[in-house]
Amino acid sequence: MEWFWFIIGLLSLYIIIKSIVIINQYESGIVFRLGKVSRLLTPGINILIPLIETPVIVDMRTKVIDIPPQEMITRDNAAVSIDAVVYHRVIDVKRALLEVQNYEYAIINLAQTTLRAMIGSMELDEVLNRREYINSKLLESLDMDTDSWGVKVEKVELREIEPPQDIKNAMTQQMKAERLKRAAILEAEGEKQSKILKAEGIAESLRIEAEGQAKAIKIVADAAQHYFKNEAQLYKALEVTNTVFKDNTKYIISENILDVAKNLLKNK
Repeated sequence: MEWFWFIIGLLSLYIIIKSIVIINQYESGIVFRLGKVSRLLTPGINILIPLIETPVIVDMRTKVIDIPPQEMITRDNAAVSIDAVVYHRVIDVKRALLEVQNYEYAIINLAQTTLRAMIGSMELDEVLNRREYINSKLLESLDMDTDSWGVKVEKVELREIEPPQDIKNAMTQQMKAERLKRAAILEAEGEKQSKILKAEGIAESLRIEAEGQAKAIKIVADAAQHYFKNEAQLYKALEVTNTVFKDNTKYIISENILDVAKNLLKNK
């Protein structure tokens, strides 16, 4: 008899546990009653009918799906390996569970096929240089296709684009050549600037020296004009007097000349 009540107690406990479902704030879900959708689950405590109702819970937060690397052929027949990540979240629980069997697996395959088609219509240089364009077009396509599943694709990012090894080697050589070219240009520009600065320095030095010499000459000329002007007048007067006396001609010496001579004699 004790075993009977013990078994009844265990069954009752099991029924109580199965009849209570706790939903977190970031979750949602639906209840299947005998295989048919009965109602939505809300955050908090939800009471179910044991053995008749079955809950299915879905995380409503943004999740990240890793798109595995796959080899693709570009329009110019170059093989590239590309992997990506897709950020998505469920916005309609009912459609996410009823319209597609496994929406995450479906997103991965849809992303791979869409990306393969896009890469096949582009050349290798476009694939390498237009990453943002590929991201935006892939996001647009995935968001449109997953809308009927109740899933919102929020962002798509290409993570790695691996070209063939020979192309990578050629790109490395090209990059090295570009760097050497830039270094040579910078060195030549440096030498050019150095010569220009040196020439400008020499020209400035010559200009300063010439200005100094000109100032010195001007000072000497002003001094000569100041100190020898009156003396030159005296020499000229004496020369005229000497000529007059030589020709034995009467000549009256002007008072101005005599005054100049007197002043010079006083200064000396």
